[in-house]
Amino acid sequence: MFLRYGDLLAENCVFFLPLSYLERLIACLAPHDHVTSTLRQLHWLPVQFRITYKLCLLMHQIHTSQAPLYLSDIVTQTATVSLRSRLRSGSSDRYEQPRMRLKFGQRAFSYAAPAAWNSLPPTLQQMSNTASLKRHLKTFLYQLAYLD
Repeated sequence: MFLRYGDLLAENCVFFLPLSYLERLIACLAPHDHVTSTLRQLHWLPVQFRITYKLCLLMHQIHTSQAPLYLSDIVTQTATVSLRSRLRSGSSDRYEQPRMRLKFGQRAFSYAAPAAWNSLPPTLQQMSNTASLKRHLKTFLYQLAYLD
């Protein structure tokens, strides 16, 4: 049996299990024990930060021209907008967030991915090596998630 973050693989069958169930299984916790400390010990990010991690990784691939064209077409870099090219934001690595009339629209990739990318510090945005970005990004999000 092979355990992986977020799912359980056994004999060619994939079972998607809640993260808290896997934590309880790995750490032998009782049903009413808290799982936050176990998440911290296993160095697993909470779901909200894991989503941010994936969005930022996709945006990094778009930024370094490694992503498929259909993803690159969805987002717009601030420097390419004609009205902003002369502004200070025109020389940054930021991306435009389209205006959404409803809160539901903020879940779209065209809004959520640039929002996640723009929230990163410039040192992470300017990295060109994907492996080092993954390591530094996980550290950054881990510190945000478990800030004491």
